Amino acid sequence: MEEAMTNVIMHGCNGKMGRMIAGLVADDPEITIVAGVDAFDEGKNPFPVFQDINECTIKADAIIDFSAAAAVDGLLSYCVREQVPCVLCTTGLSKEQLEKVEEASKKVAILKSANMSLGINMLLKLLKEATATLVPAGFDVEIVEKHHKLKVDAPSGTALALGDSVNEVLNNEYEYVFDRSQRRQKRPQKEIGYSAVRGGTIVGEHDVIFAGADEVVTFSHTAYSKAVFGKGAIQAAKFLKGKPAGMYNMSDVIDQ
Repeated sequence: MEEAMTNVIMHGCNGKMGRMIAGLVADDPEITIVAGVDAFDEGKNPFPVFQDINECTIKADAIIDFSAAAAVDGLLSYCVREQVPCVLCTTGLSKEQLEKVEEASKKVAILKSANMSLGINMLLKLLKEATATLVPAGFDVEIVEKHHKLKVDAPSGTALALGDSVNEVLNNEYEYVFDRSQRRQKRPQKEIGYSAVRGGTIVGEHDVIFAGADEVVTFSHTAYSKAVFGKGAIQAAKFLKGKPAGMYNMSDVIDQ
Protein backbone atom coordinates (compact mmCIF):
# COMPACT_ATOMS: atom_id res chain seq x y z
CA MET A 1 0.00 0.00 0.00
CA GLU A 2 1.36 3.41 -0.96
CA GLU A 3 2.07 5.86 1.85
CA ALA A 4 0.11 9.13 1.73
CA MET A 5 2.17 12.20 0.93
CA THR A 6 3.47 14.12 3.95
CA ASN A 7 3.56 17.89 3.44
CA VAL A 8 6.12 19.70 5.60
CA ILE A 9 7.27 23.21 6.40
CA MET A 10 11.07 23.46 6.67
CA HIS A 11 11.85 25.86 9.53
CA GLY A 12 15.38 27.10 8.92
CA CYS A 13 15.29 26.13 5.25
CA ASN A 14 18.40 28.04 4.19
CA GLY A 15 20.69 26.73 6.90
CA LYS A 16 23.06 23.83 6.22
CA MET A 17 20.62 21.24 7.55
CA GLY A 18 17.64 22.88 5.87
CA ARG A 19 19.34 22.71 2.47
CA MET A 20 20.48 19.15 3.13
CA ILE A 21 16.94 18.06 4.00
CA ALA A 22 15.49 19.82 0.94
CA GLY A 23 17.86 17.79 -1.23
CA LEU A 24 16.88 14.53 0.46
CA VAL A 25 13.17 15.32 0.22
CA ALA A 26 13.51 15.94 -3.52
CA ASP A 27 14.42 12.25 -3.92
CA ASP A 28 11.68 10.94 -1.60
CA PRO A 29 8.25 10.35 -3.20
CA GLU A 30 6.49 10.17 0.19
CA ILE A 31 7.27 13.68 1.42
CA THR A 32 7.42 17.22 0.04
CA ILE A 33 8.33 20.65 1.36
CA VAL A 34 5.38 23.00 0.79
CA ALA A 35 6.97 26.06 2.45
CA GLY A 36 10.14 27.23 4.13
CA VAL A 37 10.91 29.71 6.88
CA ASP A 38 14.18 31.59 7.10
CA ALA A 39 15.23 35.14 7.96
CA PHE A 40 17.56 35.15 4.95
CA ASP A 41 16.37 34.09 1.52
CA GLU A 42 17.76 34.58 -2.00
CA GLY A 43 14.68 33.25 -3.77
CA LYS A 44 16.40 30.08 -4.98
CA ASN A 45 14.11 27.53 -3.30
CA PRO A 46 11.42 25.66 -5.29
CA PHE A 47 8.92 26.48 -2.51
CA PRO A 48 7.74 29.78 -0.98
CA VAL A 49 9.86 31.09 1.89
CA PHE A 50 8.62 33.27 4.75
CA GLN A 51 10.87 35.33 7.02
CA ASP A 52 8.86 34.41 10.10
CA ILE A 53 6.76 31.34 10.87
CA ASN A 54 3.80 33.55 11.79
CA GLU A 55 3.76 34.87 8.22
CA CYS A 56 3.30 31.37 6.80
CA THR A 57 -0.18 30.85 5.35
CA ILE A 58 0.43 27.38 3.88
CA LYS A 59 -0.98 24.33 5.64
CA ALA A 60 1.23 21.33 6.37
CA ASP A 61 1.18 17.95 8.09
CA ALA A 62 4.35 18.66 10.09
CA ILE A 63 7.21 21.10 10.59
CA ILE A 64 10.87 20.11 10.57
CA ASP A 65 12.90 22.57 12.63
CA PHE A 66 16.64 23.08 12.26
CA SER A 67 16.89 26.76 13.13
CA ALA A 68 18.24 28.76 16.09
CA ALA A 69 17.21 28.76 19.73
CA ALA A 70 15.95 32.34 19.43
CA ALA A 71 13.32 31.26 16.88
CA VAL A 72 11.91 28.35 18.88
CA ASP A 73 9.49 30.31 21.11
CA GLY A 74 7.63 31.69 18.11
CA LEU A 75 7.67 28.26 16.46
CA LEU A 76 6.05 26.60 19.48
CA SER A 77 3.30 29.22 19.64
CA TYR A 78 2.57 28.69 15.94
CA CYS A 79 2.45 24.90 16.27
CA VAL A 80 -0.03 25.07 19.15
CA ARG A 81 -2.19 27.70 17.45
CA GLU A 82 -2.28 26.00 14.05
CA GLN A 83 -2.14 22.44 15.45
CA VAL A 84 0.84 21.43 13.32
CA PRO A 85 3.11 18.67 14.72
CA CYS A 86 6.78 19.60 14.99
CA VAL A 87 10.05 17.70 14.66
CA LEU A 88 12.17 19.92 16.92
CA CYS A 89 15.86 19.48 16.17
CA THR A 90 17.31 22.81 17.30
CA THR A 91 19.73 22.38 20.23
CA GLY A 92 21.04 24.77 22.87
CA LEU A 93 17.58 25.56 24.30
CA SER A 94 17.40 27.24 27.70
CA LYS A 95 15.72 25.68 30.71
CA GLU A 96 12.79 28.05 30.22
CA GLN A 97 12.47 27.02 26.57
CA LEU A 98 12.56 23.33 27.46
CA GLU A 99 9.67 23.99 29.85
CA LYS A 100 7.78 25.68 27.00
CA VAL A 101 8.39 22.61 24.83
CA GLU A 102 6.87 20.44 27.55
CA GLU A 103 3.84 22.72 27.83
CA ALA A 104 3.36 22.82 24.06
CA SER A 105 3.50 19.01 23.86
CA LYS A 106 0.34 18.86 25.97
CA LYS A 107 -1.50 20.57 23.10
CA VAL A 108 0.25 19.37 19.94
CA ALA A 109 2.53 16.51 18.86
CA ILE A 110 6.23 17.34 19.28
CA LEU A 111 9.14 15.04 18.54
CA LYS A 112 12.27 16.31 20.23
CA SER A 113 15.60 14.61 19.86
CA ALA A 114 19.10 15.86 20.55
CA ASN A 115 20.27 13.71 17.66
CA MET A 116 18.23 12.31 14.79
CA SER A 117 20.57 9.49 13.73
CA LEU A 118 19.57 5.85 14.03
CA GLY A 119 22.99 4.90 15.42
CA ILE A 120 22.92 7.41 18.28
CA ASN A 121 19.41 6.41 19.30
CA MET A 122 20.42 2.75 19.35
CA LEU A 123 23.44 3.75 21.46
CA LEU A 124 21.15 5.43 23.99
CA LYS A 125 19.54 2.04 24.60
CA LEU A 126 22.84 0.11 24.77
CA LEU A 127 24.24 2.53 27.34
CA LYS A 128 21.52 1.63 29.82
CA GLU A 129 22.58 -2.02 29.84
CA ALA A 130 26.26 -1.12 30.10
CA THR A 131 25.63 1.29 32.96
CA ALA A 132 23.63 -1.26 34.95
CA THR A 133 26.56 -3.70 34.76
CA LEU A 134 29.66 -1.51 34.88
CA VAL A 135 28.92 1.39 37.23
CA PRO A 136 28.02 -0.80 40.23
CA ALA A 137 31.37 -2.52 39.59
CA GLY A 138 33.17 0.80 40.14
CA PHE A 139 33.55 2.11 36.58
CA ASP A 140 33.68 5.90 36.10
CA VAL A 141 31.79 7.52 33.22
CA GLU A 142 33.29 10.22 30.98
CA ILE A 143 31.86 11.65 27.75
CA VAL A 144 34.00 13.24 25.05
CA GLU A 145 32.39 14.94 22.08
CA LYS A 146 33.93 16.58 19.01
CA HIS A 147 32.28 18.96 16.56
CA HIS A 148 33.14 21.51 13.89
CA LYS A 149 34.37 24.95 14.88
CA LEU A 150 31.09 26.66 13.92
CA LYS A 151 29.00 24.85 16.57
CA VAL A 152 28.01 27.41 19.22
CA ASP A 153 26.73 25.24 22.10
CA ALA A 154 28.87 22.97 24.27
CA PRO A 155 28.58 20.26 25.29
CA SER A 156 26.43 19.06 22.44
CA GLY A 157 22.81 18.19 22.98
CA THR A 158 23.67 14.64 21.97
CA ALA A 159 26.40 14.39 24.62
CA LEU A 160 23.92 15.56 27.26
CA ALA A 161 21.37 13.01 26.03
CA LEU A 162 23.97 10.24 26.32
CA GLY A 163 24.71 11.34 29.87
CA ASP A 164 21.00 11.44 30.67
CA SER A 165 20.64 7.86 29.42
CA VAL A 166 23.39 6.76 31.80
CA ASN A 167 22.11 8.86 34.71
CA GLU A 168 18.57 7.54 34.34
CA VAL A 169 19.82 4.08 35.29
CA LEU A 170 21.61 5.66 38.27
CA ASN A 171 18.42 7.29 39.61
CA ASN A 172 19.74 10.67 38.39
CA GLU A 173 22.12 10.77 41.37
CA TYR A 174 25.23 11.64 39.34
CA GLU A 175 26.39 15.24 38.85
CA TYR A 176 27.46 16.52 35.43
CA VAL A 177 30.89 18.18 35.54
CA PHE A 178 31.91 20.40 32.61
CA ASP A 179 35.06 22.05 33.98
CA ARG A 180 37.64 20.71 36.42
CA SER A 181 40.20 23.46 35.90
CA GLN A 182 39.54 25.14 39.26
CA ARG A 183 39.25 21.94 41.27
CA ARG A 184 42.11 20.30 43.16
CA GLN A 185 40.72 17.02 44.41
CA LYS A 186 40.39 13.44 43.28
CA ARG A 187 37.46 12.49 41.11
CA PRO A 188 34.27 11.75 43.07
CA GLN A 189 32.44 8.54 42.17
CA LYS A 190 29.06 10.10 41.49
CA GLU A 191 29.88 12.35 38.56
CA ILE A 192 29.79 12.20 34.78
CA GLY A 193 32.56 14.24 33.20
CA TYR A 194 32.19 16.07 29.89
CA SER A 195 34.86 17.24 27.45
CA ALA A 196 34.06 19.24 24.29
CA VAL A 197 36.37 19.61 21.29
CA ARG A 198 35.68 22.21 18.58
CA GLY A 199 37.64 22.39 15.36
CA GLY A 200 37.70 22.11 11.60
CA THR A 201 34.76 20.43 9.91
CA ILE A 202 34.14 17.50 12.31
CA VAL A 203 30.51 16.50 11.74
CA GLY A 204 30.09 14.81 15.09
CA GLU A 205 31.95 12.30 17.24
CA HIS A 206 30.82 11.00 20.63
CA ASP A 207 32.68 8.66 22.99
CA VAL A 208 31.14 7.35 26.20
CA ILE A 209 33.98 5.96 28.31
CA PHE A 210 33.48 3.50 31.16
CA ALA A 211 36.84 3.53 32.98
CA GLY A 212 37.40 0.82 35.56
CA ALA A 213 40.35 -0.74 37.36
CA ASP A 214 42.70 -2.03 34.67
CA GLU A 215 40.11 -1.96 31.87
CA VAL A 216 38.20 0.58 29.81
CA VAL A 217 35.04 0.08 27.75
CA THR A 218 34.28 2.79 25.17
CA PHE A 219 31.15 3.26 23.10
CA SER A 220 31.85 5.41 20.03
CA HIS A 221 29.67 6.95 17.35
CA THR A 222 30.96 8.92 14.38
CA ALA A 223 28.82 10.82 11.90
CA TYR A 224 30.60 11.28 8.56
CA SER A 225 27.85 13.38 7.00
CA LYS A 226 24.95 15.55 8.16
CA ALA A 227 22.76 13.41 5.91
CA VAL A 228 22.31 10.90 8.76
CA PHE A 229 20.50 13.61 10.74
CA GLY A 230 18.45 14.74 7.77
CA LYS A 231 17.23 11.24 6.97
CA GLY A 232 16.18 10.76 10.57
CA ALA A 233 14.28 14.05 10.61
CA ILE A 234 12.40 13.09 7.44
CA GLN A 235 11.38 9.74 8.92
CA ALA A 236 10.31 11.54 12.08
CA ALA A 237 8.09 13.95 10.11
CA LYS A 238 6.38 11.04 8.35
CA PHE A 239 5.86 9.35 11.72
CA LEU A 240 4.46 12.50 13.37
CA LYS A 241 1.80 13.18 10.75
CA GLY A 242 -1.62 12.83 12.35
CA LYS A 243 -0.27 11.93 15.79
CA PRO A 244 -2.13 13.20 18.88
CA ALA A 245 -0.61 15.75 21.26
CA GLY A 246 2.34 14.44 23.25
CA MET A 247 6.11 14.34 23.51
CA TYR A 248 7.74 11.85 21.15
CA ASN A 249 11.34 10.88 20.46
CA MET A 250 13.32 8.90 17.92
CA SER A 251 12.81 5.70 19.88
CA ASP A 252 9.15 5.93 18.91
CA VAL A 253 10.13 6.18 15.24
CA ILE A 254 12.55 3.25 15.52
CA ASP A 255 10.07 1.04 17.37
CA GLN A 256 7.02 1.73 15.20
